[in-house]
Amino acid sequence: MPTDLARGPWTPEALHGGPVAALVARSVERCEPAEEMQVARLTVELLRPVPVAPLEVQTTLARPGRKVQLIDVRVSSGDLDLAWGRALRIRTADPRGGVSAELADLTATSSPTPEAPPGPEQWRPTGPLVGGYDAFHNTGAELRFVRGRFDGPGPATVWVRLRVPVAEGEEPSPLQRVAAAADFGNGVSSVLDFNSWVFINPDVTVTLERLPSGEWICLDATTRLGTPGIGVAECALWDQQGPIGHSVQSLLIEPR
Repeated sequence: MPTDLARGPWTPEALHGGPVAALVARSVERCEPAEEMQVARLTVELLRPVPVAPLEVQTTLARPGRKVQLIDVRVSSGDLDLAWGRALRIRTADPRGGVSAELADLTATSSPTPEAPPGPEQWRPTGPLVGGYDAFHNTGAELRFVRGRFDGPGPATVWVRLRVPVAEGEEPSPLQRVAAAADFGNGVSSVLDFNSWVFINPDVTVTLERLPSGEWICLDATTRLGTPGIGVAECALWDQQGPIGHSVQSLLIEPR
């Protein structure tokens, strides 16, 4: 059962995509878990507005395997599908064989690290977040902007952390934290006026080179408009140790 802190900015009657993505991530982790497997990609298809109402979650190991697995998630209410999720899990290298250390050395020498964003302690105040009611974007999560502004158009860099658990009594996992944060990309880097335009994402895809460490997830976010009515929001994802991956959201754009 969602709480008010899962609500989104477009209407108080529907959930923010972040809590839905985090719920999908939690379900993936509970599906035949194996220590040697790690989620490398998570995609959530938001089929329709998810109401503040009891939800059912069904998870299936759609593609079993020793090296690669696919997990499908269905979020529904009654007979109505609200969101679909698909996760790609890949087997990690066995540290006992020495391969992990060899790959770590190769990564350090062959993959230059981009310049790190300012940390969350260097945040600066920005304008108030939308919505005159308690919701995920203004109460359930904390946003700290270090570049750009919420009340100004254009790219932005923002640190996000959960203020509450995804499920009551549970410490959020690294995957849940990054899934919840990634859905903020289009909101924090908007190029359109929220009062005049709708720029809703019907999906979000997160690709991870490693799972994040700590509470804070950084989104270095940019929104681009393409064919009229269509846009894309892209984020480079960081934790306080370095880059962790990327996220992409397709955008439906129309006037209010």
